[in-house]
Amino acid sequence: MSLSEINIREKNFHNKLQSKPKGRFENIFYKAISNCGEDFLIFLKDKAKDSEILDYGCGVGSFAEKVINYKPERITGIDISEISIDKAKKKAKELNIDVNYKVDNCEKMSLESNSFDIVYGTGILHHLEIDKCLDEIHRVLKSKGNLLFIEPLGTNPIINFYRKLTPNSRSKDEHPLIKKDFEYLNKKFIEVKIKYYGFLTLIFFPFYKSPKESRFFKLLTSLDQFLFKFRLFQLLAWSVLISAKKN
Repeated sequence: MSLSEINIREKNFHNKLQSKPKGRFENIFYKAISNCGEDFLIFLKDKAKDSEILDYGCGVGSFAEKVINYKPERITGIDISEISIDKAKKKAKELNIDVNYKVDNCEKMSLESNSFDIVYGTGILHHLEIDKCLDEIHRVLKSKGNLLFIEPLGTNPIINFYRKLTPNSRSKDEHPLIKKDFEYLNKKFIEVKIKYYGFLTLIFFPFYKSPKESRFFKLLTSLDQFLFKFRLFQLLAWSVLISAKKN
């Protein structure tokens, strides 16, 4: 498996992250975009049955453990971190689920072309070179195959300022998505759809506990989706859910 300098840095960063007993402090903020994760799973539940699926940058397999319940033909999970893959395999054995986990380079996969109906991932593209990733995803997808990703945006100045203040919480090469990344996405794929998340739900996150049980959170998500109809507020979103198809 050939690795670029960026690949090596990302591998070392995530191996180190997975070796820590506790997660990152920033994880407390993710409840602000829990509705994004719900929409992600709804999409997969609708399309996963009898499909060949690739969990791209699978980490410890948190999503594959859920998607396997949607009765796909098979799930393959790849990640550059050996520690993540070891943890994913161990958890799959404990849960008695069949997922084909393997260490691989997302920018240059060892997988066959035109072999997957769905490629999905969460928070992976912004760690790597977008054009290489999208080229590889396009290669391994079957015709009319679906792409689905959750990714952070790099257009909110306040969030970007926080990122600069906390360099040790992220890898050196992280680059949340900006306009040119979406331009390349639209060149490679058809039926590209972008849904935005995390503006008011992020601002007011200290004021609710469990999003599923909070009427306030539901109100904020509704207001967010109204505001995201306008370009200015799209630029202030924290994350996006990206779906697209191979021609």
